[in-house]
Amino acid sequence: MTQRRPILSLSVGVLFLLPAMFFVAVFLVFPSFWVLWISLTNQTLTGEAALRPQFVGLANFQALFDFENWMVRGYFGNALRNSVLFVIGSALIGQAGLGLAIAWAFYRRRGLLRELVYTLAILAWIIPDVVVAFMWVAYLDRDQGTLNAILSALGLGRVDWLIERPLLSIILFNTWRGTAFSMLLFSSALATLPPSYLEAAAVAGARPWQAFRDIILPSIRSHILTDLVLITLWTFNTFTPYLITAGGPTFRSEVVSIYTFRIAFRYFEFGRGAAVAVVMMMINLALALVYLSTLRREARAR
Repeated sequence: MTQRRPILSLSVGVLFLLPAMFFVAVFLVFPSFWVLWISLTNQTLTGEAALRPQFVGLANFQALFDFENWMVRGYFGNALRNSVLFVIGSALIGQAGLGLAIAWAFYRRRGLLRELVYTLAILAWIIPDVVVAFMWVAYLDRDQGTLNAILSALGLGRVDWLIERPLLSIILFNTWRGTAFSMLLFSSALATLPPSYLEAAAVAGARPWQAFRDIILPSIRSHILTDLVLITLWTFNTFTPYLITAGGPTFRSEVVSIYTFRIAFRYFEFGRGAAVAVVMMMINLALALVYLSTLRREARAR
């Protein structure tokens, strides 16, 4: 049996990769190391530290993890806790759960209702952030908002959502905003399943929930894991909630991305802001490693 030779030599292959490697180095690797260096200094935008920043070592990171004020509003611990709740509520439960529910509800079904639901979900996904934020601010308004008008008609009273329930408001907003990706991914995964699987389950007397639990979920497990990791990364890094609540009131809806913006671009403390960015990069790296290891295990299982 003859061994197949590669079309391109190693040196030619590396030559083709050089442009991509150059852009990765310039726009990803170098900025990452530069942010790491700034996080070890007291760099600011104004004052003496702006002209002559000093090396402070891990002081910025120690300030972030000041456990005496860890969960106090306005500190990093509060922002991290809000980010965890935001990711769990809007990504893991909201987007993934709602996307899977819609995909399963319209599995192997056609009609006007399916097209309407899919079109509305995709529109919510592709409309510019500023437009969507304006719509939701108007929707959640206490006096003229549509949601409060519905609640008042049902005799439930009015709620000042952006003041009384700011974290819940951005969770609902982000769920509505990003469900389309999970919905489309799960719809594509379900479309690849042979119809004979569910037909055999129906003949055996399995209920729809049993078929969903024992056949559908194991069959699309790799798609579910991929979706969970990707939307977790996107949701953890999103800055869109700033357009709804700006992190307020009193930092009750401040997630890590908004906290970074406030420290670096409102207080102009670039050293502390860079330290937060480094922590965010480490969290993203950990999630990416989990994603890659999960894909390897899935590939080996097959």
